[in-house]
Amino acid sequence: MSQVLRCLNVVCVLAIVQYFPTAVAEEAAAPLLRAHAHNDYLHTRPLLDALEQGFCSVEADVFLVNGKLLVAHSFLELSPDRTLEDLYLKPLRERVKANGGRVHKNGPVFTLLIDIKADGANTYTALNTLLQQQYADVFSYVENGTFHEQAVNIVISGDRAFDVISGSSKRFAGIDGRLSDLDTHHSSHLMPLISDNWRNHFKWRGVGEFPEPERAKLTDCVAKAHAAGRRIRFWATPDVPAMWEALDNAQVDMINTDDLPGLAKYLRAVE
Repeated sequence: MSQVLRCLNVVCVLAIVQYFPTAVAEEAAAPLLRAHAHNDYLHTRPLLDALEQGFCSVEADVFLVNGKLLVAHSFLELSPDRTLEDLYLKPLRERVKANGGRVHKNGPVFTLLIDIKADGANTYTALNTLLQQQYADVFSYVENGTFHEQAVNIVISGDRAFDVISGSSKRFAGIDGRLSDLDTHHSSHLMPLISDNWRNHFKWRGVGEFPEPERAKLTDCVAKAHAAGRRIRFWATPDVPAMWEALDNAQVDMINTDDLPGLAKYLRAVE
């Protein structure tokens, strides 16, 4: 009988590991400051897979449908049970409470990049209202021009209603800029991040030598972003170690990937 009970205990532990990974994986995965999960919601366990690997930034595409913020890449993929609250806001709040005020224990401020796919003004307004009413203890906010940092920063990408966002007296999100914004003078809390399509600005695809003129251009972009107190990210970068190395060496703050284990393995090897 004792052997049977031991077997049952093993099965129970395995079940806990599978369905409640944040309860057991926290100490195993040190935070990876540069790791950003592109289209994170497409993974088997949105948010949780990235957290288990130690990622400090994830991205979710959002639509406003009948007053609800739904997570999907297109209208055809919308499902009423895949809400931003259920997939991201509630789990992040639970994680922060469990870890003493941080997403990762003793880790950095976490980033939730929200790509608004349509109707930017109304979607942002619905999001900002929801955060103010129910999640004000978890997400950083700006009130009357003063930034209040908390466990998670939200950055709005995609359909960015600049005037509506910047005009909010109390806002729970910043704006994702583009390379064309590098020389603008927006505050770092209004535009904390610069993101752009790699393929629109660089020809190198991670194969062969990184051309020196393009390397210098990348270095200049990073330097300008950092001088303004902003972070920088590129999407549409090939998921290959040569590209990750070039971005890491250039001090790009958020390395975009769909290959969570691959990027995590690379970053841990070079730390």
